[in-house]
Amino acid sequence: MENSQELLNSVRMARFVARGSLRLDAVVPAEMNAEGLAVLAAGVPPVPYGTPLSEAYAKGSFVRRLLELPQVAGALRSLVGPEPWVDHHFVHIREPHGGDAQGLHGDAIIDVRPDAFDVQLMYYPQAVTLEMGGTLSVPGSHLRRINESDTGRYQNLRGQDRLVCPAGTVVLLHHGIWHGGRRNDSDVRRYMFKIRFNPRVRQRRLWDTSDLHDPRVTAELDVMFPWYEGATGRLERYNRILLWRELTGDEAFDLDHWVTRVSNRPKETAE
Repeated sequence: MENSQELLNSVRMARFVARGSLRLDAVVPAEMNAEGLAVLAAGVPPVPYGTPLSEAYAKGSFVRRLLELPQVAGALRSLVGPEPWVDHHFVHIREPHGGDAQGLHGDAIIDVRPDAFDVQLMYYPQAVTLEMGGTLSVPGSHLRRINESDTGRYQNLRGQDRLVCPAGTVVLLHHGIWHGGRRNDSDVRRYMFKIRFNPRVRQRRLWDTSDLHDPRVTAELDVMFPWYEGATGRLERYNRILLWRELTGDEAFDLDHWVTRVSNRPKETAE
């Protein structure tokens, strides 16, 4: 899996840290999408939990070629590093006019790592319209830990992202993001293929860091989302700072003195 890769830059990495997601629109060619629909309809055989990526999918297989696309391979390399484990994968199918909207939830209720994360890749082989439903996610929710279905009673949150995308779109999600599949109200069967990846290396400076000090990095990390509360919403920024410090190794990084002031424990005594 070490062929051509297009690594993320620091601005896009900071956007992922703030939003909990990265969207790659129409990165899969049309001929592969046509093949993908047939592959997903037939089903993708499972792989054992914790299989190294290079061993999970046969050379030349559709899934292997999907993951070897330069933008997909580069994004994965930037987020989880080389040769991650494949945790599991699943083909999600929504029949026309079938199914209820999935309750808003977070995955992996026992996963409370503040300094590392898994990535869930979601591939959409066909264009997804609003009528088809798609996947709903809540930007900036991934660092607010919840029990899986704690948010299930919420139907809509301000600023939520209800996916509408062109065919061949790949979305990469932090494992903690709040999300849910929507009801399919169209006449078309909807497909989505999901793979969860576990990193096997420390997630530190895995991306192209040549723009690490670009002012846009700080701007991305400082963004607020409409559903945030005035007070507790600040905790999202605080947790982002901690994650960015871990990802970059820069223990002095801060936004508006947030972490610096509360970690301030001088050791020197007054004269």
